[in-house]
Amino acid sequence: MKKNKVDIITLGCSKNLVDSEQLMRQFKVNGYQVEHDPHNINGEIVVVNTCGFIGDAQEESIEMILELGEAKRQGKIGKLFVMGCLSERFKKDLVQELPEVDRFYGKFDWKELISDLGKVYHEELAHDRVLTTPAHYAYIKIGEGCNRTCSYCSIPLITGAYQSRPMEDLVEEVKLLVSRGVKEFQLIAQDLTFYGVDLYRRMALPELVERISDVKGVEWIRLHYGYPTNFPIDLLRVMRERDNVCRYMDIALQHISDKMLRLMRRNITKEQTYELIQKMREEVPGIHLRTTLMVGHPGETEEDFEELLAFTRTARFERMGAFAYSHEEGTYAYTHYQDDIPVETKERRLDRLMQLQEGISFEVNKQKIGKAYRVIVDREEEDFYVGRTEFDSPEVDPEVLIRKERELMPGNFYNVTIDAAQPFELYGTVTD
Repeated sequence: MKKNKVDIITLGCSKNLVDSEQLMRQFKVNGYQVEHDPHNINGEIVVVNTCGFIGDAQEESIEMILELGEAKRQGKIGKLFVMGCLSERFKKDLVQELPEVDRFYGKFDWKELISDLGKVYHEELAHDRVLTTPAHYAYIKIGEGCNRTCSYCSIPLITGAYQSRPMEDLVEEVKLLVSRGVKEFQLIAQDLTFYGVDLYRRMALPELVERISDVKGVEWIRLHYGYPTNFPIDLLRVMRERDNVCRYMDIALQHISDKMLRLMRRNITKEQTYELIQKMREEVPGIHLRTTLMVGHPGETEEDFEELLAFTRTARFERMGAFAYSHEEGTYAYTHYQDDIPVETKERRLDRLMQLQEGISFEVNKQKIGKAYRVIVDREEEDFYVGRTEFDSPEVDPEVLIRKERELMPGNFYNVTIDAAQPFELYGTVTD
């Protein structure tokens, strides 16, 4: 066990990562050595930032806590704290079932951890952080919470109503990060498109993106987690007109069958969904769309699933993730529907959907062969430099493997011609 060392472990989404980075800054200003490496945990303080969205994520969080509890019993680590979505949602149960944890904090009260340790929480550094990402990109959380009422989703139960951060604060945060060398910004929230409704009584995301785009030194802005209902169409104009706003939109559509959209309480129809996709592709030529689809929601028939497959073939999303429905306590679906689809059926549908998407992704990538793209280099590996185009978000999208014909600098941009493609990888050569 290392004295004066704090290990932070982050599970779940990039929104959790931002919270962890802010906590790391507070520990650091209080004189602690702070690390964010799950493979090297030996601190006198360990904090696990958990995810509680669906069953698999909850299980991963519990397994990590149990593993660390055993390390604590063996004297390999000191105090063990748990924060984040899982403990926000199930704190009472966790306190009883996991006595090895010294204290649980939720999604929003984790700041008390600093004062509980007898240290000072520095309010003036509330949005400052220690980046755990490569130095050239960062996530910017523009809002917290969600006002949607989707049948399957537990997030509003965890985070509460939507709370937008003021534009001025966000612009200042971006300026600070630019001064430290950050070039690429991933704007994130549970629902980007609702931004501003609570503060400004209007959907203000287009204006926010313009203001961040105006900051000198911002090379790329990428948008994550839009919502299709009442989508702010003016955002497409901003994306089309601003060179540093990536032609990329992450928008979770979940399903296409009108029946399923009603059961899911998505407040949109099949026709409106197709119209929105067409509008996006018309307004922003070359845009890459990332979506998330769900299989196995209560009431989904084979006919509904076949309609979802047909939609995937037609829409040809450049990027797509999918997951099987999880019957989450407290959600509308949990209290109003029976979880009536066998696990084997959910898994079969998920496999078929992802196999279909793999073929589409391969076709999309093959169309890039012979073309040149602006690529940012993330890291150097043994055989390749690894980078991304404007169409690729870190961690979730394809990477460009660049042959080592010359020395490249991580964090810099290069023009790269694509030589070969796989479903989830591109291979290229620097041409400038």
